[in-house]
Amino acid sequence: MKSWYCYIVILLAVNQSLFSQSKLNQFLKPSDSLNTSRRNAVVITETALATATLVSLNQLWYAAYPRSKFKTINDSGEWLQMDKMGHVFSSYQLGRLSANTFNWAGVQKKDQLIYGSTLGLGFLTAVEVMDGFSEEWGFSWTDMAANVTGTGLYVGQELLWQEQRILLKYSFHRTDFAQQRPDKLGSGFSEEFLKDYNGQTYWLSANINSFLNTNSVPKWLNLAFGYGANGMLTGDANDPLFLNQNRTRQYYLSLDIDLSRIRTNSNVLKTIFDVFNVIKVPFPALELNSKGRLKLHPIYF
Repeated sequence: MKSWYCYIVILLAVNQSLFSQSKLNQFLKPSDSLNTSRRNAVVITETALATATLVSLNQLWYAAYPRSKFKTINDSGEWLQMDKMGHVFSSYQLGRLSANTFNWAGVQKKDQLIYGSTLGLGFLTAVEVMDGFSEEWGFSWTDMAANVTGTGLYVGQELLWQEQRILLKYSFHRTDFAQQRPDKLGSGFSEEFLKDYNGQTYWLSANINSFLNTNSVPKWLNLAFGYGANGMLTGDANDPLFLNQNRTRQYYLSLDIDLSRIRTNSNVLKTIFDVFNVIKVPFPALELNSKGRLKLHPIYF
């Protein structure tokens, strides 16, 4: 009797799970035409999140540093431009993800690009203005140029090809440099993931089939070109406290997978693939650094 009871409970749980997944799958399906309630929900949610984030940054981050009159700085030579790559990446991904949510609401393509790109670029511009009023930092025109580049990479491809043939992706591996300056480069994986430029790599991941139009290559297979750097304990190469930095640029060639091109009828999986498509899939990689050294990585993160 007890075994039959357990069987029925499991069966009901499975049925409920399938029903819930079915409802979720239907909910995540992009609307064929403008869905006003979805559009309004997207606008309200994204605006609220952006506002809450800016307020939190102002109260929890900038409030800890002295304020100043608005000023600009030239930090174009810092961190071997890895920080600028971070701005390009952030602007591109914010614009892409925002445009995709408007697509889910059935908003027409032109408005997806306008509002999606506006959100990402507008948010990062607001952060840059906050930097301008901080004594610790300043408004950086090169940061703004990087933000515009990221937005342009997304919008430009949609206008030219109506698809993203070249994705901007990110990968990370831990380094020993963070242990030497945990206050600057992060303490623990979660901080190092964001702060340690030595372990970051930014990738232009190009879909092979989109350019060659061939059936001999899987539609989801990409060729990836990466840029990274290491040997950096500070942003300034001439910092008198760190004169022996062995700063090196690194260029990579590898393969990648465009998760959005994997065929599936599940809107749940499509959504998951879309979110995780910001991360470059680990593959063997060929590295050439600025000192002329060539190295093969059996697997590179």
